Amino acid sequence: MHAVFGSRPLAYPCSDLGELRISSPESDMAALARVLHEDGYLLLRGLLPREDVLAGREAILSYMAAKEALTPGTPLLEGVMPRVGKRVQLINNQDVVTLPAVNGVLEHPHLFRFFERLFRSDVATFAYKWLRAVGNEQYTGAHMDFVYMGRGSDRLHTVWLPFGDIEVEQGTLCVCEGSNHLDSFAHLRQTYGRSDVDRDRTDGWFTKEPMDITEQFSGRWLTADFLAGDVILFGMHTMHASTTNLTNRYRLSCDVRYQPAGDPMDERWRRNGIGHSGYQGEDGPLRTMDELRKEWGL
Repeated sequence: MHAVFGSRPLAYPCSDLGELRISSPESDMAALARVLHEDGYLLLRGLLPREDVLAGREAILSYMAAKEALTPGTPLLEGVMPRVGKRVQLINNQDVVTLPAVNGVLEHPHLFRFFERLFRSDVATFAYKWLRAVGNEQYTGAHMDFVYMGRGSDRLHTVWLPFGDIEVEQGTLCVCEGSNHLDSFAHLRQTYGRSDVDRDRTDGWFTKEPMDITEQFSGRWLTADFLAGDVILFGMHTMHASTTNLTNRYRLSCDVRYQPAGDPMDERWRRNGIGHSGYQGEDGPLRTMDELRKEWGL
């Protein structure tokens, strides 16, 4: 399968972009916790009911269609992008996230039960949800999530949840295996991995070229084709990115955060939190990652 990762065209799977390990949600939790630490992620096939996820997809696309952000005359559930005209930004639109069919997936009882087993405690989730409609030629650069939400629990985890079946050519999440604990990433985790986009005034991405990371620090980039109902979860110091969407269909996905309920929560993302609003551009230009990498010796 043809894929683009950063600026590099690849034939997936290959040595530069391999396949994620698949785990069963029904496996022994101690074994799953070991995989989560060793690999830096868990890909759980079918954790959520497929029909619930597809109902959420329909609700999102119906909203987008009402905003004239889909190609008229094409099947709604295909999510076909218009060649020209309106685009809908979902990332800052919490009205869509709170639609019952959408929020019911993002805060599904199966997610709460899984994290209750993992943490052995009650569970809390951020009120803010990162819903995205990723268009043609769009992608996510390589980063660690700590830089965006590192002021609370050290057991905070991200859940990446696709709203539909997503193949690698449509823009799937990629994980750098072992980046959460390998010694070769230690200095990166202690410098970039402890930065804060608001405090340090950065855009957050470590690089737009993910292959530079494995060439410098080792590890392996992995991804997979995802099905509605699958989720992948990882901690705050797992490096991740995405392939580029090479299709004419939106990639619908959402990032959701879960943590033990008794742990401190990053004040920016609790209910009525301030998010990142206001930090970009108010006190001059952002600091470039090239500048910071020199300071960090990276």
